[in-house]
Amino acid sequence: MIRADAAQIEQALINLVHNAVDAALETQGNVAIGWRDQESCIEIFVQDEGQGIMNPANLFVPFFTTKPEGSGIGLPLSRQIAEAHGGSLVLMNRENGNGATALLRLPC
Repeated sequence: MIRADAAQIEQALINLVHNAVDAALETQGNVAIGWRDQESCIEIFVQDEGQGIMNPANLFVPFFTTKPEGSGIGLPLSRQIAEAHGGSLVLMNRENGNGATALLRLPC
């Protein structure tokens, strides 16, 4: 069980899934979503089979986007939500396969 604002966590997950779907559509790949119970937290992961992260330095820069119709606020907002709940959000290229993984950690 976690203590969190359900609406905020929902918004963070919507942002992460939306980004994963956009990435997967470019390569006709898949998206996988899941969670696991760790010692002191819950990890929620969103994996895509897109091209992966090309420029990780700008991922959480507000208003930076590589999408023609993007706003650049989804990832920074999602990270802010995670941190406001005592958690974290990291994005990384997948080690086994193409694409990226977003890992949202929330304390138990």
